Amino acid sequence: MPLVRIDALRMPPPQLEALGDAVHQALMDSIGFPADDRFQILTSHDGTTGTLRHGTYLDIPRDDGIVYIDITMRAGRTADQKKDLYERVCALAHERADVAPHNVFIVIHENTPADWSFGHGQAQYLP
Repeated sequence: MPLVRIDALRMPPPQLEALGDAVHQALMDSIGFPADDRFQILTSHDGTTGTLRHGTYLDIPRDDGIVYIDITMRAGRTADQKKDLYERVCALAHERADVAPHNVFIVIHENTPADWSFGHGQAQYLP
């Protein structure tokens, strides 16, 4: 179960939706999440009341087309699966949402089954 948050700057709704689709497809392709396991928060900041900051850390020339992709999921994936995910997200974001590869910033947070509740005040992953 991933929870995906995507933040972009002045991205039109159809492009943001395409980016969300790309990230979900990459999660299915590289890690094996099912199609209906889609929980996303998609935000386009207007640059005035909300904005994004970036630099050239690791000599990567980012610009205002940057997208921050924050993925929270249960622990257990290998480093190779994560590397495949990063590559697949980048390729699909470029193909489907016209996001330049140098502007794809991804971070993964891992947690345990006890850290999730899907409704009704229950911890569905726990016995």
